Amino acid sequence: MTVDLPSTRTAEFLASSPSGSHRVRYLDRGPHDAPRTVICVHGLTRNARDFDPLADALAREGWRVICPDVVGRGDSDRLADPAGYNYGQYQQDMMALIAHLGSDEIDWVGTSMGGLIGMMLAAHPATPIRRLVINDIGPFLPRAALQRLVEYVGLDPFFTDAAAVETYLRRVMAPFGALADSDWQALARHAVRPEEGGFRLAYDPAIRAGLLAAKDKDVDLWPIWEAIACPALLLWGRDSDLLTEDIVRGMTSRGPRATLVAFDKVGHAPALRATDQIAAVRDWLVATKGKGGSE
Repeated sequence: MTVDLPSTRTAEFLASSPSGSHRVRYLDRGPHDAPRTVICVHGLTRNARDFDPLADALAREGWRVICPDVVGRGDSDRLADPAGYNYGQYQQDMMALIAHLGSDEIDWVGTSMGGLIGMMLAAHPATPIRRLVINDIGPFLPRAALQRLVEYVGLDPFFTDAAAVETYLRRVMAPFGALADSDWQALARHAVRPEEGGFRLAYDPAIRAGLLAAKDKDVDLWPIWEAIACPALLLWGRDSDLLTEDIVRGMTSRGPRATLVAFDKVGHAPALRATDQIAAVRDWLVATKGKGGSE
Protein backbone atom coordinates (compact mmCIF):
# COMPACT_ATOMS: atom_id res chain seq x y z
CA MET A 1 0.00 0.00 0.00
CA THR A 2 1.37 3.39 -0.95
CA VAL A 3 1.25 6.45 1.28
CA ASP A 4 1.02 10.17 0.66
CA LEU A 5 4.29 11.71 -0.43
CA PRO A 6 6.09 13.22 2.59
CA SER A 7 8.00 16.46 2.38
CA THR A 8 11.68 16.46 1.44
CA ARG A 9 13.98 17.45 4.28
CA THR A 10 17.51 18.78 3.84
CA ALA A 11 20.07 17.62 6.38
CA GLU A 12 23.82 17.23 6.76
CA PHE A 13 26.53 15.58 8.79
CA LEU A 14 30.22 16.20 9.35
CA ALA A 15 32.74 13.81 7.80
CA SER A 16 36.53 13.77 7.91
CA SER A 17 39.38 13.45 5.44
CA PRO A 18 43.17 13.70 5.75
CA SER A 19 42.90 17.41 4.91
CA GLY A 20 40.26 18.15 7.54
CA SER A 21 36.53 17.92 8.10
CA HIS A 22 33.84 18.49 5.48
CA ARG A 23 30.07 18.80 5.46
CA VAL A 24 28.00 16.29 3.50
CA ARG A 25 24.49 17.38 2.57
CA TYR A 26 21.65 14.92 1.89
CA LEU A 27 17.94 14.91 1.10
CA ASP A 28 15.73 12.88 3.43
CA ARG A 29 12.26 11.63 2.50
CA GLY A 30 9.87 9.36 4.38
CA PRO A 31 9.44 8.51 8.07
CA HIS A 32 12.54 8.09 10.22
CA ASP A 33 11.13 4.85 11.61
CA ALA A 34 10.35 3.37 8.18
CA PRO A 35 10.80 -0.41 7.78
CA ARG A 36 13.37 0.19 5.05
CA THR A 37 16.01 2.81 4.37
CA VAL A 38 17.11 3.30 0.76
CA ILE A 39 20.25 5.30 -0.07
CA CYS A 40 20.52 6.64 -3.64
CA VAL A 41 23.95 7.82 -4.79
CA HIS A 42 24.56 9.77 -8.00
CA GLY A 43 27.16 9.70 -10.76
CA LEU A 44 30.54 11.38 -11.13
CA THR A 45 29.48 14.98 -11.82
CA ARG A 46 25.87 14.81 -10.68
CA ASN A 47 24.00 15.38 -7.41
CA ALA A 48 21.21 14.21 -5.14
CA ARG A 49 18.43 15.90 -7.13
CA ASP A 50 18.92 13.43 -9.99
CA PHE A 51 16.88 10.96 -7.94
CA ASP A 52 13.87 13.20 -7.25
CA PRO A 53 11.32 11.15 -9.27
CA LEU A 54 12.63 7.78 -8.05
CA ALA A 55 12.97 8.96 -4.45
CA ASP A 56 9.40 10.26 -4.47
CA ALA A 57 8.15 6.90 -5.78
CA LEU A 58 10.05 4.93 -3.13
CA ALA A 59 8.92 7.28 -0.35
CA ARG A 60 5.33 6.62 -1.39
CA GLU A 61 5.97 2.98 -0.50
CA GLY A 62 6.50 4.13 3.09
CA TRP A 63 10.29 3.84 2.98
CA ARG A 64 12.88 6.34 4.14
CA VAL A 65 14.88 7.54 1.13
CA ILE A 66 18.26 9.28 1.55
CA CYS A 67 19.96 11.02 -1.39
CA PRO A 68 23.39 12.48 -0.54
CA ASP A 69 25.55 14.92 -2.47
CA VAL A 70 28.92 13.14 -2.57
CA VAL A 71 31.73 15.38 -1.30
CA GLY A 72 32.71 17.93 -3.92
CA ARG A 73 29.29 17.83 -5.56
CA GLY A 74 26.01 19.69 -5.17
CA ASP A 75 25.69 21.40 -1.80
CA SER A 76 28.31 19.30 0.00
CA ASP A 77 31.67 20.86 0.80
CA ARG A 78 34.65 20.72 -1.52
CA LEU A 79 37.87 19.17 -0.26
CA ALA A 80 40.91 21.30 0.53
CA ASP A 81 43.13 18.63 -1.06
CA PRO A 82 41.87 17.30 -4.43
CA ALA A 83 43.76 14.05 -3.81
CA GLY A 84 40.93 13.22 -1.43
CA TYR A 85 38.51 12.69 -4.31
CA ASN A 86 38.88 8.91 -4.35
CA TYR A 87 36.77 5.85 -3.65
CA GLY A 88 38.33 5.27 -0.25
CA GLN A 89 37.06 8.68 0.86
CA TYR A 90 33.65 8.15 -0.72
CA GLN A 91 33.21 4.82 1.07
CA GLN A 92 34.29 6.36 4.37
CA ASP A 93 31.78 9.19 3.96
CA MET A 94 28.93 6.84 3.07
CA MET A 95 29.64 4.59 6.06
CA ALA A 96 29.59 7.73 8.21
CA LEU A 97 26.22 8.60 6.67
CA ILE A 98 24.81 5.15 7.48
CA ALA A 99 26.05 5.45 11.06
CA HIS A 100 24.58 8.95 11.28
CA LEU A 101 21.20 7.60 10.15
CA GLY A 102 21.35 4.80 12.73
CA SER A 103 20.47 2.18 10.13
CA ASP A 104 21.61 -1.42 10.61
CA GLU A 105 20.44 -2.47 7.14
CA ILE A 106 19.95 -0.45 3.96
CA ASP A 107 19.10 -0.84 0.32
CA TRP A 108 21.47 0.89 -2.10
CA VAL A 109 20.72 2.44 -5.50
CA GLY A 110 23.82 3.74 -7.28
CA THR A 111 24.24 5.34 -10.69
CA SER A 112 27.69 5.07 -12.27
CA MET A 113 30.08 6.34 -9.56
CA GLY A 114 27.36 5.70 -6.98
CA GLY A 115 27.14 2.13 -8.24
CA LEU A 116 30.87 1.63 -7.84
CA ILE A 117 30.73 2.95 -4.27
CA GLY A 118 27.86 0.56 -3.58
CA MET A 119 29.74 -2.42 -5.03
CA MET A 120 32.79 -1.67 -2.89
CA LEU A 121 30.71 -1.35 0.28
CA ALA A 122 28.65 -4.44 -0.51
CA ALA A 123 31.81 -6.53 -0.92
CA HIS A 124 32.70 -6.09 2.77
CA PRO A 125 31.78 -9.15 4.90
CA ALA A 126 29.87 -7.07 7.46
CA THR A 127 28.22 -4.75 4.93
CA PRO A 128 24.94 -3.08 5.93
CA ILE A 129 23.76 -3.31 2.31
CA ARG A 130 21.00 -5.93 1.95
CA ARG A 131 19.85 -5.16 -1.61
CA LEU A 132 22.04 -3.56 -4.28
CA VAL A 133 20.81 -1.74 -7.40
CA ILE A 134 23.55 -0.87 -9.87
CA ASN A 135 22.70 1.61 -12.63
CA ASP A 136 24.84 1.18 -15.75
CA ILE A 137 28.25 0.52 -14.29
CA GLY A 138 30.23 -2.66 -13.76
CA PRO A 139 33.43 -4.11 -12.31
CA PHE A 140 35.33 -3.40 -15.53
CA LEU A 141 35.76 0.15 -16.85
CA PRO A 142 36.91 0.31 -20.49
CA ARG A 143 39.68 2.79 -21.22
CA ALA A 144 37.81 4.25 -24.21
CA ALA A 145 34.81 5.15 -22.05
CA LEU A 146 37.01 6.84 -19.44
CA GLN A 147 38.65 8.87 -22.18
CA ARG A 148 35.22 10.05 -23.35
CA LEU A 149 34.50 11.35 -19.85
CA VAL A 150 37.74 13.33 -19.85
CA GLU A 151 36.41 15.31 -22.81
CA TYR A 152 34.04 17.25 -20.53
CA VAL A 153 34.52 16.39 -16.84
CA GLY A 154 36.17 19.19 -14.86
CA LEU A 155 36.47 21.73 -17.69
CA ASP A 156 34.48 24.25 -15.60
CA PRO A 157 32.40 26.02 -18.25
CA PHE A 158 30.64 29.30 -17.48
CA PHE A 159 27.03 29.85 -18.54
CA THR A 160 25.38 33.23 -18.96
CA ASP A 161 21.81 31.93 -18.61
CA ALA A 162 19.70 28.87 -17.81
CA ALA A 163 19.09 28.11 -21.49
CA ALA A 164 22.83 27.69 -22.05
CA VAL A 165 23.02 25.22 -19.14
CA GLU A 166 20.24 23.11 -20.61
CA THR A 167 21.82 23.15 -24.07
CA TYR A 168 25.12 21.98 -22.59
CA LEU A 169 23.51 19.16 -20.60
CA ARG A 170 21.49 17.96 -23.58
CA ARG A 171 24.79 17.60 -25.45
CA VAL A 172 27.04 15.95 -22.87
CA MET A 173 24.25 13.82 -21.40
CA ALA A 174 22.62 12.80 -24.65
CA PRO A 175 23.19 9.11 -23.73
CA PHE A 176 20.56 9.54 -20.98
CA GLY A 177 18.05 8.96 -23.77
CA ALA A 178 14.87 10.74 -24.78
CA LEU A 179 13.85 12.76 -21.72
CA ALA A 180 10.92 15.13 -21.48
CA ASP A 181 11.66 18.85 -21.69
CA SER A 182 10.60 19.14 -18.05
CA ASP A 183 13.26 16.57 -17.09
CA TRP A 184 16.02 18.46 -18.90
CA GLN A 185 14.87 21.68 -17.25
CA ALA A 186 14.94 20.06 -13.81
CA LEU A 187 18.39 18.54 -14.38
CA ALA A 188 19.71 21.90 -15.59
CA ARG A 189 18.20 23.79 -12.65
CA HIS A 190 19.99 21.63 -10.11
CA ALA A 191 23.24 21.19 -12.07
CA VAL A 192 24.65 24.66 -11.44
CA ARG A 193 25.52 27.20 -8.80
CA PRO A 194 24.90 30.91 -9.44
CA GLU A 195 27.88 33.21 -9.84
CA GLU A 196 28.04 36.88 -10.72
CA GLY A 197 26.80 37.18 -14.28
CA GLY A 198 25.81 33.54 -14.71
CA PHE A 199 26.33 29.97 -13.53
CA ARG A 200 28.98 27.28 -13.05
CA LEU A 201 28.47 23.56 -12.69
CA ALA A 202 27.79 22.44 -9.11
CA TYR A 203 30.84 20.26 -8.64
CA ASP A 204 34.51 20.81 -7.91
CA PRO A 205 36.50 20.81 -11.19
CA ALA A 206 39.34 19.20 -9.20
CA ILE A 207 37.58 15.81 -9.46
CA ARG A 208 39.07 15.71 -12.97
CA ALA A 209 42.50 14.79 -11.58
CA GLY A 210 41.45 11.28 -10.56
CA LEU A 211 39.88 10.66 -13.95
CA LEU A 212 43.03 11.79 -15.75
CA ALA A 213 45.09 9.39 -13.65
CA ALA A 214 42.89 6.45 -14.65
CA LYS A 215 42.06 7.21 -18.28
CA ASP A 216 44.93 5.40 -20.01
CA LYS A 217 44.11 1.90 -18.86
CA ASP A 218 41.16 -0.39 -18.27
CA VAL A 219 40.06 -0.69 -14.63
CA ASP A 220 39.41 -4.27 -13.45
CA LEU A 221 37.32 -4.68 -10.28
CA TRP A 222 36.02 -8.21 -10.84
CA PRO A 223 37.32 -9.50 -7.47
CA ILE A 224 35.11 -6.91 -5.76
CA TRP A 225 32.05 -8.04 -7.71
CA GLU A 226 32.71 -11.69 -6.89
CA ALA A 227 32.85 -10.88 -3.16
CA ILE A 228 29.30 -9.51 -3.10
CA ALA A 229 26.75 -11.81 -1.45
CA CYS A 230 23.57 -9.71 -1.36
CA PRO A 231 20.93 -9.75 -4.13
CA ALA A 232 21.71 -7.35 -6.97
CA LEU A 233 19.74 -5.68 -9.74
CA LEU A 234 21.64 -4.42 -12.79
CA LEU A 235 20.13 -1.65 -14.92
CA TRP A 236 21.67 -1.40 -18.38
CA GLY A 237 21.33 1.16 -21.14
CA ARG A 238 21.93 -1.06 -24.18
CA ASP A 239 23.89 1.73 -25.94
CA SER A 240 26.21 2.31 -22.97
CA ASP A 241 29.95 2.58 -23.61
CA LEU A 242 30.79 2.08 -19.91
CA LEU A 243 28.76 -1.10 -19.52
CA THR A 244 29.22 -3.40 -22.50
CA GLU A 245 27.37 -6.62 -23.28
CA ASP A 246 30.38 -8.74 -22.25
CA ILE A 247 30.50 -7.04 -18.85
CA VAL A 248 26.76 -7.50 -18.41
CA ARG A 249 27.11 -11.19 -19.20
CA GLY A 250 29.75 -11.54 -16.51
CA MET A 251 27.72 -9.64 -13.91
CA THR A 252 24.71 -11.91 -14.41
CA SER A 253 26.78 -15.12 -14.22
CA ARG A 254 29.41 -14.30 -11.58
CA GLY A 255 29.35 -13.03 -8.00
CA PRO A 256 25.79 -12.17 -6.94
CA ARG A 257 24.48 -13.11 -10.42
CA ALA A 258 22.55 -9.90 -10.87
CA THR A 259 19.01 -9.73 -12.16
CA LEU A 260 19.15 -7.71 -15.40
CA VAL A 261 16.78 -5.05 -16.71
CA ALA A 262 17.85 -3.47 -20.02
CA PHE A 263 16.56 -0.31 -21.67
CA ASP A 264 16.61 0.28 -25.41
CA LYS A 265 17.78 3.56 -26.99
CA VAL A 266 19.54 4.55 -23.77
CA GLY A 267 23.29 4.77 -23.11
CA HIS A 268 25.17 5.80 -20.00
CA ALA A 269 23.21 6.09 -17.89
CA PRO A 270 19.45 5.53 -17.57
CA ALA A 271 18.23 8.72 -15.86
CA LEU A 272 15.75 6.84 -13.62
CA ARG A 273 13.08 9.39 -14.45
CA ALA A 274 10.98 7.40 -16.93
CA THR A 275 8.04 5.40 -15.61
CA ASP A 276 9.46 2.03 -16.70
CA GLN A 277 12.86 2.74 -15.14
CA ILE A 278 11.34 3.80 -11.82
CA ALA A 279 9.07 0.75 -11.83
CA ALA A 280 12.02 -1.59 -12.44
CA VAL A 281 13.75 -0.40 -9.28
CA ARG A 282 10.65 -0.16 -7.10
CA ASP A 283 9.22 -3.54 -8.13
CA TRP A 284 12.52 -5.35 -7.59
CA LEU A 285 13.02 -3.80 -4.15
CA VAL A 286 9.46 -4.75 -3.20
CA ALA A 287 9.80 -8.35 -4.42
CA THR A 288 13.35 -9.20 -3.36
CA LYS A 289 14.35 -10.44 0.07
CA GLY A 290 17.64 -9.06 1.28
CA LYS A 291 20.78 -10.82 2.44
CA GLY A 292 19.85 -13.21 5.21
CA GLY A 293 16.19 -13.19 4.16
CA SER A 294 15.41 -9.72 5.55
CA GLU A 295 12.37 -7.92 4.18
